[in-house]
Amino acid sequence: MKTKVYILLLFSAVLLFTSCRKEETEFIEAPEEETLLANSSIALLIQRTTTNDGSKNNIIDKANCYNIAFPYAVNANSQPITMNSISDFVTVECIFDASDTDVDTLTIQFPITIVLANFTEIIISNSTELTSYNDTCNGENEVDDDIECIDFQYPIEVSIFNTNNELLETINLESDNQLYGFVSNINTNDIVSFTFPIMVMLSDGSEISIADFNELETTIVNAINSCDEDDDYDYNDDDCDDCFPNEIKDLLTSCSDWQVNRLKRNSTDYDTVYDGYTFNFFTDGTLSVYWSGITAYGTYTTSGIGNDLEVVINVPQLPLCNNNWILQEVRNCSLDTEIDLRVGNDDRLQYYNNCN
Repeated sequence: MKTKVYILLLFSAVLLFTSCRKEETEFIEAPEEETLLANSSIALLIQRTTTNDGSKNNIIDKANCYNIAFPYAVNANSQPITMNSISDFVTVECIFDASDTDVDTLTIQFPITIVLANFTEIIISNSTELTSYNDTCNGENEVDDDIECIDFQYPIEVSIFNTNNELLETINLESDNQLYGFVSNINTNDIVSFTFPIMVMLSDGSEISIADFNELETTIVNAINSCDEDDDYDYNDDDCDDCFPNEIKDLLTSCSDWQVNRLKRNSTDYDTVYDGYTFNFFTDGTLSVYWSGITAYGTYTTSGIGNDLEVVINVPQLPLCNNNWILQEVRNCSLDTEIDLRVGNDDRLQYYNNCN
């Protein structure tokens, strides 16, 4: 039999000649899709979606189940860096990327504060303590509970009626931390409803308006495997989750005289083969290459999205450049912009330019 859930509406009449308050109650039946019950499937999905994502700073701690609270200090290849925000991860990456032949090292200055998946904060005094938490995390790209391919948009207004004390309360939730904690603390005496519609954002940047909990559950379930959660430790990998073909084309065409910084084909390095060559990309899909009084012409195309974004280059006179390249990342270190293209582990083409 279908469970019926009631929302209690309170109407108060104040008697001025006494200090007593007389209350009348009325029960109004509400659809199940408009209420959130403790430990329901949708409640658990909301928790998984709002879990603290520990993979964002894997370049620092190589652990997916916690992150380190800002600020803190590290040494990357012996260079001291104060980590104040996510943007500082790029600084560490640029230091590591400066050479492909050295051994990259990173040390953390203790004490630090780590934030667990449930947003609990713990002070860590040394590397031994940190290692003990690392040992509790799943490894690289292993299945875990957190859902990273969909995000709630805030604020979210919720109403709570407690059937024990007959208190009705409305609050606004402003973050994943607050929503996670709120859902975790719902008990069997609480009747909880959201003020719909609410908005969620998918990994491709699109937003969806959600009308009720049934629709929210379906949307979250469909999003679970819709993106690469990037739970590995390779800071060079998956840096273009949000890259689009037009953006790469705009970057290539807005700067002139690109040069080849690194080139590898079939595991053989050709970094210096095109020294002194300048590459210019045009909006009509053509490109030209100039060196020593010679100009060669070719074509290029960009297609796909994110980590499957393909850049096809064809310059008949320069066969080492020609390939169906996959965009690895766009990197801005110091004054240079670098576009890194790969095919597996054997082929690599990296253009650089200082036009900013």
